[in-house]
Amino acid sequence: FTESQIQAALQLILKQRTSIVIAHRLSTVKAADRILVLERGRIIEEGSHDSLMARGGHYAALYETYFRHQSLEFLESRRRSAETA
Repeated sequence: FTESQIQAALQLILKQRTSIVIAHRLSTVKAADRILVLERGRIIEEGSHDSLMARGGHYAALYETYFRHQSLEFLESRRRSAETA
């Protein structure tokens, strides 16, 4: 399965249900109504994806680091670098 297929299956399974999802992939939790960010077993942040991003804390830093490497701009720059090397 690709990540997008797994995400689609999760959306279908979890639709209109209360569920607890434990995930390392931020793409898995992005659509959740409520996200808890844990560090060493303690809740350090809580909120929706948008509110956590606006706060600019630990979740936002992780999200930006994770997705920066997957962005189209990043991939394009790598491709161009490889072509000129």
